[in-house]
Amino acid sequence: MSTDEVKARLELLRIEHRDLDSAISSLADLSAADQLQLARLKKRKLRLRDEIAVLEDQLIPDIIA
Repeated sequence: MSTDEVKARLELLRIEHRDLDSAISSLADLSAADQLQLARLKKRKLRLRDEIAVLEDQLIPDIIA
Protein backbone atom coordinates (compact mmCIF):
# COMPACT_ATOMS: atom_id res chain seq x y z
CA MET A 1 0.00 0.00 0.00
CA SER A 2 1.37 3.42 -0.92
CA THR A 3 1.65 6.22 1.60
CA ASP A 4 -1.32 8.02 0.05
CA GLU A 5 -3.43 4.86 0.25
CA VAL A 6 -2.46 4.37 3.89
CA LYS A 7 -3.37 7.98 4.69
CA ALA A 8 -6.72 7.67 2.92
CA ARG A 9 -7.53 4.40 4.71
CA LEU A 10 -6.46 5.96 8.01
CA GLU A 11 -8.82 8.89 7.50
CA LEU A 12 -11.74 6.56 6.74
CA LEU A 13 -11.01 4.49 9.84
CA ARG A 14 -10.81 7.60 12.02
CA ILE A 15 -14.18 8.78 10.71
CA GLU A 16 -15.75 5.38 11.38
CA HIS A 17 -14.17 5.37 14.87
CA ARG A 18 -15.74 8.77 15.65
CA ASP A 19 -19.09 7.63 14.27
CA LEU A 20 -19.00 4.52 16.45
CA ASP A 21 -18.17 6.68 19.46
CA SER A 22 -21.30 8.74 18.79
CA ALA A 23 -23.43 5.64 18.24
CA ILE A 24 -22.16 4.08 21.47
CA SER A 25 -22.93 7.27 23.41
CA SER A 26 -26.42 7.49 21.95
CA LEU A 27 -27.18 3.83 22.62
CA ALA A 28 -25.81 4.02 26.16
CA ASP A 29 -28.11 6.98 26.90
CA LEU A 30 -31.21 4.90 26.17
CA SER A 31 -32.82 3.43 29.26
CA ALA A 32 -33.50 0.15 27.45
CA ALA A 33 -30.13 -0.05 25.73
CA ASP A 34 -29.39 -3.29 23.92
CA GLN A 35 -26.33 -4.52 25.82
CA LEU A 36 -25.34 -7.02 23.14
CA GLN A 37 -25.42 -4.34 20.44
CA LEU A 38 -23.49 -1.99 22.71
CA ALA A 39 -20.82 -4.64 23.30
CA ARG A 40 -20.53 -5.31 19.55
CA LEU A 41 -20.08 -1.61 18.81
CA LYS A 42 -17.41 -1.29 21.49
CA LYS A 43 -15.59 -4.35 20.15
CA ARG A 44 -15.66 -2.93 16.61
CA LYS A 45 -14.34 0.37 17.93
CA LEU A 46 -11.41 -1.42 19.59
CA ARG A 47 -10.62 -3.30 16.36
CA LEU A 48 -10.62 0.00 14.49
CA ARG A 49 -8.28 1.53 17.05
CA ASP A 50 -5.88 -1.38 16.58
CA GLU A 51 -6.01 -1.08 12.79
CA ILE A 52 -5.43 2.68 13.04
CA ALA A 53 -2.35 2.05 15.19
CA VAL A 54 -0.93 -0.43 12.65
CA LEU A 55 -1.44 2.03 9.79
CA GLU A 56 0.09 4.89 11.77
CA ASP A 57 3.14 2.71 12.42
CA GLN A 58 3.48 2.17 8.66
CA LEU A 59 3.68 5.94 8.15
CA ILE A 60 6.50 6.37 10.67
CA PRO A 61 9.88 5.57 9.11
CA ASP A 62 12.13 3.13 10.95
CA ILE A 63 15.03 4.94 12.58
CA ILE A 64 18.15 2.91 13.18
CA ALA A 65 19.87 4.19 16.31
